[in-house]
Amino acid sequence: MGGRRATASKRKPPASAGGAGRQPAGGPAAAAAAAAGLDDYDDGEDNRDRERKQQLQQQQQQKHHQQRLLNVFSDAFAAVLARDSFPTILQEIKQALYNRDFAAAFGRQDYLEAYAARWSPTRALCYAAVFRGIRGHLDAVVAVDETEAMPSRDAAAEEVEEPSASDYGASPPARRLRMLCFGGCAAEHVAFASYLRETASSGTVTLVDSAPWSQTASLLQQHLTSPPPLSKYASAAARAANTALLDDDSQLRFAFCQEDALSLGRDRLAELVVGATGTSQQQQPQRPLVVTLMFTLNELYTDGGIGRTTKFLRLLGEVLPEGSLLLVVDSPGSYSEAAVGKEDKKKKYPMQWLLNHTLLGTETVGYTWEGIESEDSIWFRLPEGLDYPIPLENMRYQMHLYRIHKSKS
Repeated sequence: MGGRRATASKRKPPASAGGAGRQPAGGPAAAAAAAAGLDDYDDGEDNRDRERKQQLQQQQQQKHHQQRLLNVFSDAFAAVLARDSFPTILQEIKQALYNRDFAAAFGRQDYLEAYAARWSPTRALCYAAVFRGIRGHLDAVVAVDETEAMPSRDAAAEEVEEPSASDYGASPPARRLRMLCFGGCAAEHVAFASYLRETASSGTVTLVDSAPWSQTASLLQQHLTSPPPLSKYASAAARAANTALLDDDSQLRFAFCQEDALSLGRDRLAELVVGATGTSQQQQPQRPLVVTLMFTLNELYTDGGIGRTTKFLRLLGEVLPEGSLLLVVDSPGSYSEAAVGKEDKKKKYPMQWLLNHTLLGTETVGYTWEGIESEDSIWFRLPEGLDYPIPLENMRYQMHLYRIHKSKS
């Protein structure tokens, strides 16, 4: 195609015996049509060039944003990453996880900080990509609060401009997304902050875990809402461009509850849902929210048992408001299986099958679940050039998204 373009646009018509150039067959009209065709071709090339440049710019913006997320972790856990004992602590955590001794793996503050510094960064970037991929569904549960305005942000001062509140003008009504996370904590916290940043929204997240993540969550919140530390030799321009990922604590409100999800009764689970939605139990209707089980559900099935986990999912269905979403992310394939029966007669079931059987294949009273997205295996790959004090790896996961519909009484 490139050869035809060069030939048609640059080759001179053959000269006649008298030395004058001959008119192409068909006369002036054909010549005009040919020229118009070349113009169309050139316009198409220009459009493709613009699309490529726009795509490259978007990739650069996304990479810059991902680096900012990694910086939150490297700044928050700088002392942890620099400790001589850090490699030893990681090995101790790995051994405890291998032995499925979660109380030992997550029972000490230094273990939690080391875990968050080592394994949460990649997951946070992965979860941020998941949230971005289901934005259309998340937008459906965003509440617009006319009484609360989103703070505006001067994104022009940043080295690479990102989508932010400033894209929406001065102080628009707040778009508040509410999320209730069972398990995980550090990665979910930062990934949710990432989503709020990219969509110029505000949010409320309630983190529920049996491990004592409160101090770590507070540390991350501080670094999400404060400008990164700068060298005392930083230029005035660098200082002016140095902004926090989020405007302040009002853009992301968080609460941590140290509780075992499988031990929650219906009333307590309802309290957590109501707290996450920001409505009182007397207010009707309650606002929808997003519930996440990120690399948690298979652990519940495996260590808590299929019966208790099924009960938890059913109670969740009873207390969630209409239109709420359930997002499940976990290891793919055979890495996520739960066994039933005695040692000599154990039968393994895939986590996804158990989940779909409970949500979609079992008759319930008062509500039904709708499966709206499902992926058996997805790779999340880190782009080249990201900077972090220790090596990070790509990860593979499965993802399932459900929406609840409540029966009208």
